[in-house]
Amino acid sequence: MAPPPAPAAAPCPATERGKRADPEDRSLLAAIDGRAAAADRGEADLSREVAALRRAGWLAAPLPAADGGLGWGTEPAGTPGCFTALRQLGRVSLPVARIFEGHVNAVALVALYGADTLRGNAFDAIRGGGCFGVWGADAPGDAVTLRGEGEALRLAGAKDYASGLGLLSHAVVSARVEAGTQLLLVPVGDAARGRGDTWRLAGMRATRSGRYRFDGVDPGADAELGGPDDWFREPHFEGGVWRYCAAHLGAAERLFAEMRDALAARDRAGDPHQQVRLVRAAVAVESARLWIERAARRVQAADAHADAAAVSLLAREVTQDACRDVVRIVEEALGLAAHAWGPIERTRRDLAAFVCQAAPDDKRARAAEALVARGVLPEHL
Repeated sequence: MAPPPAPAAAPCPATERGKRADPEDRSLLAAIDGRAAAADRGEADLSREVAALRRAGWLAAPLPAADGGLGWGTEPAGTPGCFTALRQLGRVSLPVARIFEGHVNAVALVALYGADTLRGNAFDAIRGGGCFGVWGADAPGDAVTLRGEGEALRLAGAKDYASGLGLLSHAVVSARVEAGTQLLLVPVGDAARGRGDTWRLAGMRATRSGRYRFDGVDPGADAELGGPDDWFREPHFEGGVWRYCAAHLGAAERLFAEMRDALAARDRAGDPHQQVRLVRAAVAVESARLWIERAARRVQAADAHADAAAVSLLAREVTQDACRDVVRIVEEALGLAAHAWGPIERTRRDLAAFVCQAAPDDKRARAAEALVARGVLPEHL
């Protein structure tokens, strides 16, 4: 496969950018927070936010250390930094956190399954400023398929819920083949193929999610990531849900902090009913944090076993419940003020949509199956 074209942004060597990336970069996070309302209203896209992540070294940070990054999401040493970065982004903008989590996921899949040529080209593109994503949801009745052989390979079909339309240089795309599901790394910069008007949800509006058509696209002979169904290997398939849980956690923590400060400002924090709400919300976010951190350590460990995915699935269950509890508590505590335009309303709306991802019943069933199959308490998974 020919080296993928880098976007127009100025190159930023991963060796320099990755090493100085700070998962608690206050100026970066404050800038993203300050533009979140305009992006939500559709007055701006997230191109400035992606450019800011690029300049701050966050797009290069997920690269393995040997490739000039910090291993965020790709190596055990990078796990704390990745968790913190996703959590911090979730506090200021869940849509930006969604884009960044997809980028980390894509880099991890390339690191896991990419052959030398693909891996080298992909990492060059990221060092050149590229932002990647993972698009797995097929459009109803129009699944992406790969047909042909050698130089005659062609894609057909479309992806839905494709976050980052117009922002990503490449996406890891799942395609149906005769032997199962094949992952491919494909350029996705053709604006004519994307449709953002298919995203009609109240939440996560700034993600520029929509439908992208692949009819006639030649992915290239070296675009394949691993073999058929490698994508579903554990602990990195379901196990990887800890990443978006970290973003969910950050949003729930933002809601808790906003509620706490609003009650204190109104001299309502001493009300017994509000104290109950404060404590319940605090317990919810802290319980989720402990579960997610445990899942991240287990899944990202160098000797991680497939069973580690069950820990991540349980962490997702705890996080989903915690987030929904916090949203409800904030609405009860603040009343109509929770629905007034501003950070609380926007975060509440984005979080309510984001926690629906993805196929929660299936994930719950897999966690239950693991508990029964192992015959152990959750602490021993």
